[in-house]
Amino acid sequence: MSLWLLAYLALGAVAGLFAGLLGIGGGIVMVPVFALLFAAQGFPAEHLMHLALGTAMATIIFTASCSLRTHHAHGAVLWPVVARLSTGIVAGALLGPLLAAQIPTRPLAILFTVFMAYVAFQLLLDPKPQASRALPGPLGLFGAGLGIGALSALVSIGGGSLVVPFLTACNVKMHQAIGTSAATGLPIALTGTTGYILAAQGAGNLPEGSFGFIYLPALFAAAGASMLLAPVGARLAHRLPVALLKKIFAGVLLLLLAKMLHGLL
Repeated sequence: MSLWLLAYLALGAVAGLFAGLLGIGGGIVMVPVFALLFAAQGFPAEHLMHLALGTAMATIIFTASCSLRTHHAHGAVLWPVVARLSTGIVAGALLGPLLAAQIPTRPLAILFTVFMAYVAFQLLLDPKPQASRALPGPLGLFGAGLGIGALSALVSIGGGSLVVPFLTACNVKMHQAIGTSAATGLPIALTGTTGYILAAQGAGNLPEGSFGFIYLPALFAAAGASMLLAPVGARLAHRLPVALLKKIFAGVLLLLLAKMLHGLL
């Protein structure tokens, strides 16, 4: 077994655990590490970030599916909210990969880093919503889903980094926000993956084993490990103090982003 395969398996395990635990797709863990691993393997610089984003997005399909089942078993998924958000999410997720394909690797890496740094600081600060705030109506949920889907696909996250803060800001209980977020990650991942496959049409100099902007060896290894650990994380989410774990996760995320920027820039 090669060191690269072991690295993909370890990455998938960590991403799956956090995906189940925090209701995220795992992309915020996978993208910076995939970018570092692909750079170390000598992948073409012009496609480096696109491959990291596309591979992470495809892995989220498997991670979100496993996480979702466990959260549903705990009664933590608000399915009416999922349905209304997902309509906008699918429309928005179609746009993200097409935009990403037009942005060179370095600006795309900076965009991803700035956005994820904002998410990390939100996790650290954990702002409290106004007590009177509630979920918007169907049109408001569609609009929120549209923005979440486009940005999630652009930076290859399952959407949890946006859905969880949005729902908690509307005074949805944390465990329900995490479970609902896990459910919305699946349509984002399916639509975004399709977009990253289509966006690579005509792109040359892709590494062997690529399908569009998805590097299949990394996908299969990371997805297999994440499917094993995502249910474990989802069960832990209903037992452990999530606030503390969010702060630990934010610190790890900031370190990963700093390392990714150092390697790319």
